[in-house]
Amino acid sequence: MTPALVEKQTHRLSEAETHKLWQLSRLAADASEASALALSGLLLDLPKPVRTALLEFAEGSAESGFFLLRGVTVGDLPDTPAVHHSGALRGHPTDGTLTLVADLLGSLIGYLDEKDGALIHDVHAVPGEERRIENSGSVAFDFHTENVHHPLRPDYLGLLCLRQDHEGVAATRVASIREAVRHLTDEQVAVLRTPQFHSSYPASFTRGRTGPVPRSGPHPAVFGPYDRPFMRFNSHTTHASGAEATAALKALADALEAVCHNVVLEPGDLIVVDNHVAAHGRSAFVPRYDGRDRWLRRFYSVRSILGWTQHMMPRQRVIPTMEDIQGVL
Repeated sequence: MTPALVEKQTHRLSEAETHKLWQLSRLAADASEASALALSGLLLDLPKPVRTALLEFAEGSAESGFFLLRGVTVGDLPDTPAVHHSGALRGHPTDGTLTLVADLLGSLIGYLDEKDGALIHDVHAVPGEERRIENSGSVAFDFHTENVHHPLRPDYLGLLCLRQDHEGVAATRVASIREAVRHLTDEQVAVLRTPQFHSSYPASFTRGRTGPVPRSGPHPAVFGPYDRPFMRFNSHTTHASGAEATAALKALADALEAVCHNVVLEPGDLIVVDNHVAAHGRSAFVPRYDGRDRWLRRFYSVRSILGWTQHMMPRQRVIPTMEDIQGVL
């Protein structure tokens, strides 16, 4: 990633902004599962430069599809967990930080099918799961739009770095369809725009499930205006049945690689990704399981929630199971 792009896509918090955001985060952490309306007063108190930068990004004008907020306070931390759902940071002020950013962009959400509807996800390696293609693994995780199989995919996701890997080499890899499309032929784009692709449910939605992995589709891999396209694609789970469509998917993956930005997050860096514009991934790293391994926290945000979805939610902010909404969208 070039220094010019870093500057263009980055807001570095001032000392005063850092202090104010931390104050608000501590207040929001106590109400992270409350409605956005209940937190609206805190959102209005966010430092104006921070609020403006995030809202301008949310307008979708950034071709790169990502924004970087630097200098976020992460506070006192315990050892990096080595198990799922440790709850090590339950009620931590970073819950509030991520809730505020998610609600400024739209509304913080979780999925009942994924991590039992948790709203904030801890992203770290788990012993024995190094090769899993999800956030408990440490092998390379190729380009994907989040929850590609789902009809109610997040509009945005955020990743806050609490700790780097020991070698400081693990990169969050981001690639925009609006940059990648220049590396595709008109014929390839035309194929990618046809609804002939299927996406299997990701590992995070099928943990503990037996039998064949369900899939969604058919759907296009590229859609929307020709001058500002969107993407629905997962290198690991999106497939086509025909040779021409399979070749087009390979071309898309290659094009994303050609325009990839490797962002090595440092503690206090929060990267926000437009999930319809940019795919993201992770480079490989080696965990030591010594309490100081790489540790990120993740949120999902949607611009709006359909009324019927809200009435079907099992609890505040949690999207119902795929079984409950199958065929509705």
